[in-house]
Amino acid sequence: MSLPGKTNPRHAAIRRTLAERHAHNAGTGAIAEAALGLASEVTDRLTPMIGSRGVDALVSRSLQLIAPAFPWLGLAGEHVDGSGSLASFKALLEVRDPVEATNAGVALLVAFTDLLATMIGAPLTDRLLDSIWAPASAEETMS
Repeated sequence: MSLPGKTNPRHAAIRRTLAERHAHNAGTGAIAEAALGLASEVTDRLTPMIGSRGVDALVSRSLQLIAPAFPWLGLAGEHVDGSGSLASFKALLEVRDPVEATNAGVALLVAFTDLLATMIGAPLTDRLLDSIWAPASAEETMS
């Protein structure tokens, strides 16, 4: 978790990458596609290391963690199966307002990477996933 008032670089990179991937189309379908494409890259990168069950567990827990902020996910108190839940998440994103869809996509990826960082440490998490995120602009690196 980041300190109050301090931006977590990984969180900023997730937001930046998602925004970049759907920049040509701000519709919720494009946002959902970008969010799930990004989530798939992350899970594909991690599956050889922690296994599909480990990835599914992290996805499930991430969805449970973000559900209170996004009640339309309909996951309150449910046990979520990570293997099929990303497709369901995408379908739910496609019918939401673009801002809400973007926020939910970012929230899922932030929760997922924060859980992973808790398990294996932030430095290793960053080394494993940094190449997925869009590079910071010159303005971002100077601030």
